[in-house]
Amino acid sequence: MNPTDTAARASDAGRLSALRAELARRGLDGFVVPRADEHQNEYVPPRAQRLAWLTGFTGSAGVAVVLADRAAIFVDGRYTLQVRQEVAAELFEPLHQIEQPFTAWLAANLPAGSKLGYDPWLHTVDAVERMLTACRKTGAELVAVTDNPLDAVWHDQPPPPLAPLTCHSVTFAGKPADEKIREVAESLAAEKVDAAVLSAPDSIAWLLNVRGGDVAYTPLPLSFAVIHAGAAVDLFIDPRKMSAEVADAIGGAVTIRPPEAFAHVLDRLGAEGRAVRIDPLLTPAWAVERLVGAGARIDRGADPCAMPKACKNAVELQGIRAAHLRDGAALTRFLAWVAAEGAGSSEIEAAARLEVFRRADPMFRDLSFPTISAAGPNGAVVHYHSTEATNRRLEQGQLYLVDSGAQYPDGTTDVTRTVAIGPAGEEERRRFTAVLRGHIALATARFPAGTTGSQLDALARRPLWSEGLDYDHGTGHGVGCYLSVHEGPQRISKVGNPVALRPGMVLSNEPGYYKTGAYGIRIENLMTVVDAPVAGEERPMLGFETLTMAPIDLNLVDPSQLGDGDRQWLNGYHDTVRGRLEPLLDPATAAWLAGATRPI
Repeated sequence: MNPTDTAARASDAGRLSALRAELARRGLDGFVVPRADEHQNEYVPPRAQRLAWLTGFTGSAGVAVVLADRAAIFVDGRYTLQVRQEVAAELFEPLHQIEQPFTAWLAANLPAGSKLGYDPWLHTVDAVERMLTACRKTGAELVAVTDNPLDAVWHDQPPPPLAPLTCHSVTFAGKPADEKIREVAESLAAEKVDAAVLSAPDSIAWLLNVRGGDVAYTPLPLSFAVIHAGAAVDLFIDPRKMSAEVADAIGGAVTIRPPEAFAHVLDRLGAEGRAVRIDPLLTPAWAVERLVGAGARIDRGADPCAMPKACKNAVELQGIRAAHLRDGAALTRFLAWVAAEGAGSSEIEAAARLEVFRRADPMFRDLSFPTISAAGPNGAVVHYHSTEATNRRLEQGQLYLVDSGAQYPDGTTDVTRTVAIGPAGEEERRRFTAVLRGHIALATARFPAGTTGSQLDALARRPLWSEGLDYDHGTGHGVGCYLSVHEGPQRISKVGNPVALRPGMVLSNEPGYYKTGAYGIRIENLMTVVDAPVAGEERPMLGFETLTMAPIDLNLVDPSQLGDGDRQWLNGYHDTVRGRLEPLLDPATAAWLAGATRPI
């Protein structure tokens, strides 16, 4: 262990001890620390990085439980390697959240009569109910603590973000805010719901046609809102974020209130006996407890903005296609650079070079997530983040995996390419081709309306399963339009999801394979759900249109593994990529692309 690691471990131990002392002072025997803010965002502001501050874990999902004599951290399959690299195992036992949920661990380890604390702003009502069930099994008490004890010992905790709101033009949004408000309000009224609490900032940004900058990589304004069935909206936001221009653009149906007024409005809804929609997977438990205490009738259901936000309109789809063309041109310039000059460069240098290519676009606003630039064995870490300590060079005979994306006002991109640095081995080519076959199987799927992503997931895994292989992450996630790169409610995953795929939804298609200590493979395109009529069909059929435009490394393809349909798709895709990108490329890059998309 180097001196830097030793110092970090000592710091983490000191923070854990300080938290335990604070818990003891408050009469608590344990505390749950989620990787979450009040809005359940994937990317959270520095102030809400409590899990990272306490444990050192920097992944985008996880939870720690601190008891008086032991502590554990729970992550999913994306982070099983990363958590062991970042977290001191002598302080926090690393566990797999799917194989051993933290609630099951609580039920097995909480002493009878103990008091387990949680911050009701950082947990959804659904999560609190699961913790309560675990506590009841062991005879423990679950205690809501609104003044977070971790904040009390985090003495240099950053202040809340104050990025200004900006207007999102209807040129990109495709529909004015007042029309969205009216449609969402009508959907509530039709379900006999008087109001809905909106805690997801991307829902609020979509509804009001605004964007912000309170978190990295996603243009979100951190705020809460209540939309009423009468087509009025209460927006709770720090007034320092609001300009007169944005206030005027939002319109008269929106009442702008300070954050502290949120409790008063919830109390009023309860006093009036209103039926209030809360999303049990998104709404903070604090808000639900406040409504129940005031006498509101709780209606559990999906965020009413989630589905219309997910189903992109024609203007949004037109912008998304345009954004993917420009983004594909930038990625192609980068891939050409990797082929010609990349060997010997470091992961960090390569990621920086890719960002330079993207930033050349005047419409570039930000990356959509931290670029995963992973050489050789680092590619086996699904959500790898290169640091000075882990930074590897792109060396001959290795695979290089780059997963990246950007934010543009007309669209959000997310694309992964795996390329060979020099000659590729037989095993790597065989497994890459199996991943490619799964990618093609999903891209070319036809399915009846009403089909869910969970029902399609096995299509992408079948070629790997036939070789006794698999990958421990979902196959596809929803993607927003100049919003979150990971957007619900749709997804393609082994995990059951009742949401049917609908035209206009944008999802990723990203099967992969990861060999610990050796390499990682992932091929990711974004695609949108479209009507796909079939001759003689007896019910409406849907399919996918691929949006991402970038070459797939033919040096890693074993043609003998491809069926005629696979070959036809790959050649057709490369024809489209070449035809659409060539006008956007310099002659040298266009010449490289011609070779990279040659027919096979």
